[in-house]
Order: sequence, then structure tokens, then C-alpha cells
Amino acid sequence: MSRTAAPSALSPSLVIDPFVRDLDGETARLRESGPFVRIDLLGAPAWTVTEHSVARKLLTDARLVKDINRWRLWQSGEIDRQWPLVGMIDTGRSMFSVDGAEHRRLRAKTAQAITARRVESMRPVVESITAELLDALPEQADTDGRVDLKTHFAQPLPMSVVCNLMGVPDESIPRQMRLWKKFFSVLTPQDERLGAVDELTEIFTELVREKAAAPGDDLTSALILADEGGEPLTQHEVMGNLKDMIGAGHETTVGLVLNAVRALLANPDQLELVRSGQVPWETVVEEVLRWDPPTTHLLMRFATEDIDVDGFVIGQGEGVVISYRAIGRDRDRHGSEADAFDITRATPIRHMTFGHGPHMCPGAALSRLEANVALPALFARYPDLRLAIPADELRNMPVMTQNDLEAFPILLNG
Repeated sequence: MSRTAAPSALSPSLVIDPFVRDLDGETARLRESGPFVRIDLLGAPAWTVTEHSVARKLLTDARLVKDINRWRLWQSGEIDRQWPLVGMIDTGRSMFSVDGAEHRRLRAKTAQAITARRVESMRPVVESITAELLDALPEQADTDGRVDLKTHFAQPLPMSVVCNLMGVPDESIPRQMRLWKKFFSVLTPQDERLGAVDELTEIFTELVREKAAAPGDDLTSALILADEGGEPLTQHEVMGNLKDMIGAGHETTVGLVLNAVRALLANPDQLELVRSGQVPWETVVEEVLRWDPPTTHLLMRFATEDIDVDGFVIGQGEGVVISYRAIGRDRDRHGSEADAFDITRATPIRHMTFGHGPHMCPGAALSRLEANVALPALFARYPDLRLAIPADELRNMPVMTQNDLEAFPILLNG
């Protein structure tokens, strides 16, 4: 029997909590509801996908596009610029927001600039920034000896690394961190969020102008100068790519590092395996990406026509979300113990947390590099670190698309 949904009859059945108060419970409910689930995103109905095999099909289906103008709710005016999540979908012109030939052109230029060699050349920079932040942690402790690992390590590390890669001055980092926090939080009034987007656009527009006039050895200059294989990027397109890359890139790595530390502290036997060298740190990073990924729900693609997937029909103009946390717990893909964090699992850890198909995350290698440098350095520098509060008191940020903690208070010396 076909599982169909008439385009006019889309009624949400599961509300995605914008305050992320029970992420484990929400993930379980999504998984229990089947491969396609009707959801509500701050008042906007959509479909989400919760199974690995289905997501793979849809992420390579050219009939699902990033163009917000294909969204029926946008066309009708039911969703407009006042919807809090619009900035994560209507991002302006970049490789993240277009499809087909234009996407290939924009992404190819980025691929020319952010090569495997360039990423690996960043290793000494990542190691240096990591060491500086770890050395400074004791100075950040409060009177009880508690340090917020997010504020003083997991957050500034990827922001500093990506700004170094892009040639962004260090002095702009605090301003950017403030603006990105406004952008991602659902608590930010929409006029302030849109103002933050405008301010970030100004920052990157000015950066591109400066680099066009005086190129350097950085990603911004490389994107401006990339001219192999077709029409060069315009300065506006370079700005769009860079703005989206830094926004998605730094936020993803923050969650990856914190979720890895949380998982290892909760599983001391597994922490000992990796510290003793019996399991490589790369395996830890991949298991965290599968089990507790930094991106919870990826927004959003739109059907340009009715799409039949295994007898289920997504109606033309409907929005589709990819729920990576639920997909990472797919038992058909990861076995009966998919809900468990296990760096010794027998089956290879093959997840899709960085996406699949044409829009696969271009910064995946850099995020992996940062985590694989940061985690062993952290536990080597502070071998007795532990949570300063019970684990069940940790709270997620009100960012319904991201798996990001408000704070991560630790004691450095146990």
C-alpha cells in the first residue's frame, strides 16, 4: 500500500522542541514514527527523514532542491521573513543554497581552494591554538575551580582556526561569536537575528574587498583567485560561501568536541581504551559523529514535483528535513545496539553526519582534524578532568537544528 500525503493535507504530528529539553526522547520518538515523520518546526509543517537508506536516496535526488522559492508555504506567504528559521534556509547566494550546474560551479571553486593539502597544512595551526587555549584554562576557573569548557576551549578553537584559514583578523572573532550566537538561538527576536545576518554580511563583504585588493595565502584569496574550469566567482558569491562556511563550520565543531568529551566521561572504560592506544582517537570522533552528531536536523529541501520513495509520496512544494541524530541511531544500518555509544563496535562506523551527495559538507575534513587534535591534547593535558555538575544537569542551547550545550562546566584536576 502506498504511503501518500496530499499536498494540501500536511498536518504535523510531532513538534520539534525549540528549547531542546529532551533530545534523547525526541530522537526516540522520531525513530519510532517510521522513515518519514510529519513534524512542526516553529509553526511550519514539514517532513523529516529518519532512516539512513531513505536519506541517501533523497540526498541525491535532483527533484529535492535548496531553493526556498519552491516551498509552497513560502509561495503562499504562510511563511515569511519573520519565521525564526528562515535565515538557515534563505542564506543568500552560495553553494549552500543553489543546485545543479550553479551549485557545481560554486562548489568546484571552493574545492579548488580548500584542498586536502591545504587542510592538512592547517595541522600546526590547530595544534598551536589548542595548546594556547589549554594552557589558559586554569586562569578561567571560578572560585570553586570550575571552568566552562565550551566558552574557553570548544568554541574559540574552531572559530580561531577557520578565521585563520580564511585570513580573518583575530580581533574580529569576539564580534563574530556574538553575532553567530544571536543568529542560532531561537530566543533571539527576529529583528535582532536579521540584524546579525546583515552585520555578518558586512564583515565578510569588507573582507572580500580587502582580499581582492591585496590577496594573501588564505582561503578568501584562494576563492577570489580560483579561475580554473569556468567563470570565476563574483565577490558576492565568495562572500556568501565564506559566510556560510564559517557559520556551519565552527558551530559543528563545537558540538563535536563537547559531545565527545561528554560521551567519554560517561564511559570511563572506553576512555581508558583510547588513552591507552587500544582504540584510535579517529574512531572516537566517528562514533560521536554517528551517535551524538552536532547537527540534529538539517534544514531544508523542497520537492519540485511529487516524489515517490518506496511507496511514500512527498508532495510538490513540501519541505523535507534530514534528521541526522535519528539516522545515526538506525538499527538497520548500525545494528541492534545503535542507541549505545561504543567505540569497539564490530561493524564499521559509516554515518552520514556530514551529508551525502552533491551538498556534502565541504568542511568535513577540517572539522575532523580539529577534533582529532583537540581531544587527545585535552585529555593528555588534564588527565583527571571531570564534570563539575551531574551529567543530567547539562542543558542544550535553544537551537533546534544543532546539538549544542549551553555550557560544559568541568574541574580540571578531578
